Amino acid sequence: MADMSIAILVGRLTRDAELKYTNSGQAICHFSLATSTRRKKADQWVDEASFWDVDLWGKQGETLNQYLTKGKLVGVEGSMRQDRWEQDGQPRMKVVINANSVQLLGGGQGGGQSGGGYNSSASSGDNGPSQQPAGREWQGREQTRAPAQQMPPTDDFSDDIPF
Repeated sequence: MADMSIAILVGRLTRDAELKYTNSGQAICHFSLATSTRRKKADQWVDEASFWDVDLWGKQGETLNQYLTKGKLVGVEGSMRQDRWEQDGQPRMKVVINANSVQLLGGGQGGGQSGGGYNSSASSGDNGPSQQPAGREWQGREQTRAPAQQMPPTDDFSDDIPF
């Protein structure tokens, strides 16, 4: 079995996204996301916040950067990685989410639009993460779709199983 590190987060941006470029010209959109969990402490329920750093690479990062503003509600799906370094002689570590897809879920302090989103997909190559074109374009736009066709059943299950 292969090892996996998958993250699915829904939260609000804690600040506007930053768009930077690597030395090789690869775009990277970096933003932070806050999520909350309710926990019971003594007799009261309290909200505990968690903060996540997210990287969105390539064309999708360039495209979405302008929409990723403080307070915006987004959904992120991606893989987790640990960044490790040493500072003042002490080892440090943080978890970063490498986004495969980002969905703009609603308005917030930073925007008036709600709904819709952009689905982005990423894959890793020898030279670091790179983006592949998304299978879907902007969601939330009116789209013309063909009516769904009903498929015939693949098996009639005519035995005597009671469930």
